[in-house]
Amino acid sequence: MDRIRVGVIGAGRWAKNAHLPGFSRSPLCEVTAICDLNKELAASRAKEFNIPYAYSDYGELIARNDIDVIDVCTRRGPDDPDNHEKIAFLAVKSGKHCLCEKPVAHSYRRTWEAHLLAARNGLKTKVGLTLRYAPAMIYMQDLIKSGFTGQPYIFNDYEQNSQFISPNEPVTKADLIPPNDLQEIEVSSLEGYGAPIIDLGMMFVGSALSRVTGLLKNFVPYRTNAKGEKVRTNIDDGDLFIGEFKNGTLCSVQSNYVTVGNYPCLEARLYGSQGALICRLVEEFGEAQTLHMATPDSVEFKKIDIPDKYFPPGYYEGEPWPSMFYTNLLHNFMEEIKSGGSKNQGNFAQSARVQEVINAVELSHRKSQWVNMPLDPEISLE
Repeated sequence: MDRIRVGVIGAGRWAKNAHLPGFSRSPLCEVTAICDLNKELAASRAKEFNIPYAYSDYGELIARNDIDVIDVCTRRGPDDPDNHEKIAFLAVKSGKHCLCEKPVAHSYRRTWEAHLLAARNGLKTKVGLTLRYAPAMIYMQDLIKSGFTGQPYIFNDYEQNSQFISPNEPVTKADLIPPNDLQEIEVSSLEGYGAPIIDLGMMFVGSALSRVTGLLKNFVPYRTNAKGEKVRTNIDDGDLFIGEFKNGTLCSVQSNYVTVGNYPCLEARLYGSQGALICRLVEEFGEAQTLHMATPDSVEFKKIDIPDKYFPPGYYEGEPWPSMFYTNLLHNFMEEIKSGGSKNQGNFAQSARVQEVINAVELSHRKSQWVNMPLDPEISLE
């Protein structure tokens, strides 16, 4: 069969370290064109990854007839904070399958609308909920589905790293530097780092959340920006929420980038009636992931090996986590498109469910109260 032809929009660090290496390793696809507002950067990436065409106008790229999939890998900017949403809608309106970095939109309603539009057009979608594609996480999910943990009781997850712990370290995304007179805290860590955690919780527990209560916190109020200026940075650089799933499972979720630890430093724990699993994704001493298990009869957690079948094409010992996890994501998406069936995990629908939780936690923080879900009973995210 012919290879799936991909157009990548956004040529920055994440495209270089995760998206483009992943596409190059899947035998099912090839990158036909790349676009970036910085035309020189687009041309440089095109040369580096042997991509035939480079653009500075994403509309021109999307309009090509020889593109099957649009990959939205852009950075939010102060002049265009909703470019993910604009490009994703344009892609599916143009009849293209779409991969989009999170969030597709800051509103779960708009994310759901994008899903419905893609579904009506017979298109498949995928969101950069990268951590569900870590080999250890895929294996953990298979163990849960096999019945190892039994009935789920408690899910805990933590995303903790010191990426921006220093006030002299600018938050490099310009959109995360709000106006100096902004009084309300702006969502940042919850949406950027909380999203993959929420996604994992729903996947492992097998249920949607029914209610949440949470707090957003701004620990580092002033930061030195890229221009060397000290500016008010009123964002949640740390947050915490607890919740209850519809099936009765309890959860606690914490995300931030001002706690000591290596990036991404995520730990997911599921405790059930028959066993418990702890998966840790963090680059420490040359290892990017570990998985541990315990049972009521053997309560000491023991490390278990991850079978080879869970690793992506072209995996090598010591491979950095961005390319390892993202190659799995991209190859899975290409397989879903090639199959023509109904399978489509981590899609815009799932992103809408995750975004609803983010919107609910933000609402809980602002109102200092529990928030029930669904937020709008007339919108069923099913």
